[in-house]
Amino acid sequence: MMEQATLFDDGANQPLAARLRPRTLEEYCGQTHLLGQGKVLRRLIENDQVGSMIFWGPPGVGKTTLARIIARRTNAAFIDFSAVTSGIKEIKQVMEQAEKNRRFGAKTILFVDEIHRFNKAQQDAFLPYVEKGSIILIGATTENPSFEINGALLSRCKVFVLHALSEEELCTLLRHALTDRRGFGGQNIDISDELLRAIAVFANGDARSALSTLEMAVLNGTFDGEKTVVTAQTIEECTSKKSLLYDKQGEEHYNLISALHKSMRNSDPDAAVYWLARMLEAGEDPVYIARRMTRFASEDVGLADPRALELCVAAFEACRLIGMPECSVHLTQAAVYLSLAPKSNALDVAYARAKKDALTMLAEPVPLAIRNAPTKLMKELDYGKGYQFAHDSADKLTNMQCLPDNLAGRTYYSPTEEGLEARFKARLEEIKAWKDAHKP
Repeated sequence: MMEQATLFDDGANQPLAARLRPRTLEEYCGQTHLLGQGKVLRRLIENDQVGSMIFWGPPGVGKTTLARIIARRTNAAFIDFSAVTSGIKEIKQVMEQAEKNRRFGAKTILFVDEIHRFNKAQQDAFLPYVEKGSIILIGATTENPSFEINGALLSRCKVFVLHALSEEELCTLLRHALTDRRGFGGQNIDISDELLRAIAVFANGDARSALSTLEMAVLNGTFDGEKTVVTAQTIEECTSKKSLLYDKQGEEHYNLISALHKSMRNSDPDAAVYWLARMLEAGEDPVYIARRMTRFASEDVGLADPRALELCVAAFEACRLIGMPECSVHLTQAAVYLSLAPKSNALDVAYARAKKDALTMLAEPVPLAIRNAPTKLMKELDYGKGYQFAHDSADKLTNMQCLPDNLAGRTYYSPTEEGLEARFKARLEEIKAWKDAHKP
């Protein structure tokens, strides 16, 4: 979608968030780390030195609004471009118009919402025009630009991180909506500060969500002829289900599973259960979480508590069989168990060491002694020659070498003293002592 008409439409039929869209930096709420007096982005805007940039932040923090304010301040043509509905054909059309503007000495700001949705070819189509200065590209994204924006394009843009609005900032915004003529300033609205704060908490840093909730509450309030009264019950009805910020394919997905893992690794069951609830209540697949817990059971607990893996596999099966919401308690049991279990990453370290040798060393042949010899030819070639059957030994041990010659004596598994792994360490030391005493 391309929009090159007016910067603002103050139509009374627009949603409250659209009617109250800030028109100047002075009206803009939030992002004081970028727009406070003397801050870098404010200086660039005030000195008309704005270049191509990427605004990265969660929904409803003012990315589009800020781009429009910049366009107004620099008197540039503003083109609103959606990455959801536009392709290379539309990009080329816009670029041609921007090139004409440049020849006549006019700036063009191209605002691309959800720029992370463009594929590589579409992003590359912007490059020559950004380099020539035909356009000032302002991209908005909720995803990490390091992963979603082409390196060539990203290197030509300055990235500004926009933060979710604080509770106080949202309360200020809501109070402004009640007094501004574009909002409810011409009406007598009776709503307490406590309820405004409840709306701010519900909005979770999203200004658009806060204003939309306020509008819904006012429209559903009780009108007594002189004023509209908004009660706690009205707010409760309008906020019956909190919409948690979560994209199962996006960065927040990985942020939350990382938080769960690190909380369990840090033996913090309260934090682990909180992050688990955040994921499940936002709609995450419980089987995915159970699968990651199963990995954790061996990677971070291992032989310090072998039952951890059994419990996680059981939780995985419970999630697969009964699903949400019932399986939430099974995952909670697993999360708490893993948090309180003794920790050892010895198994993970052992595999990493072995993997490195397997990938970087010569592919040494399997020692003849431990090869099977199912055919006469194989026996003639000494397959299985020298094999020692451990069960025939009184100690159930042999001094047979099982690693290739160039890796003989290599140690991969180094058990810790944590939990039950201390027993495995003691047993391994006994085995090594026996083998040292029985060297051929």
